[in-house]
Amino acid sequence: MQSPSKRTSVHIIPSSALVAQFVITFAIAWSIIGSYILIPDTVTALFGEISGSHPLYFLATWAPGIAGVIVVLAYAGSSGLRAFLGRLLLWRCAPVWWLFILVGIPLVYMAGSALKGGPLLSPLPPGGLGPAFAFLGMMLFLGPMEEFGWRGVAQPILQRHMAPIWAGALIGATWGVWHLPAFFLANMVFTDWNFLPFFIGNVTLAILVTPIFNSARGSLLLPMLFHWQLINPFWPDAQPWDTWILAAVAAAVIWWKRDSLFSREGAATEIMPTAAPAASLSAGA
Repeated sequence: MQSPSKRTSVHIIPSSALVAQFVITFAIAWSIIGSYILIPDTVTALFGEISGSHPLYFLATWAPGIAGVIVVLAYAGSSGLRAFLGRLLLWRCAPVWWLFILVGIPLVYMAGSALKGGPLLSPLPPGGLGPAFAFLGMMLFLGPMEEFGWRGVAQPILQRHMAPIWAGALIGATWGVWHLPAFFLANMVFTDWNFLPFFIGNVTLAILVTPIFNSARGSLLLPMLFHWQLINPFWPDAQPWDTWILAAVAAAVIWWKRDSLFSREGAATEIMPTAAPAASLSAGA
């Protein structure tokens, strides 16, 4: 196996592209959310009141993904973008990670809700299962789109230069700060939350998804499913217990996977895989 230092010489997208990734990400999101904070009457008169289903809210949420696509197109063109999107087909990894995404995350929310005396599942909306599944589908095209930037571009670049755990922590911190203006946005869920636990949660989640990302050899699919489960409307409100349970899970995972998390050897560093997905994967941990 080639060492990380030897692999960096063949990267089509240079590490300096990370600057563009972050600048575009913050410029799009903070300009939209910031305008609703600083000049709310003017912006509301022009575009309507902001909400979780407003097109501008979607645009702000998609900012990391939009930045990722722009970076790939700028350096590698449409063929590079096709190769980049091919990472959506990378699905093979250690089965424990699929089990954690599909079963473990729901159990975390259920346990956290139970600890605060809440239900095991969120109450259905007045329309029943139909609107609930429609909202679940909408969530698939909201937060998970961020992963085209966070895990699509930022994580591979950072893992060229630092151990995966530090790459994950840095992305988590950036992710948390990126959300900060939303806490000053009226009539949004963030106004009822405390930023510090949320920030800690972001760092925790970014570290927790890192071994999943690397086990699947740089998959975009698994981080997107991971993200989707975090905002699944069927799981109950478990704050702040979900944050602390996930922090405990992350601590256990860090100890368990310490050899790979603290070493760059074997970390995914390619933004555009050169091999076909089926040939480039193994089911290793």
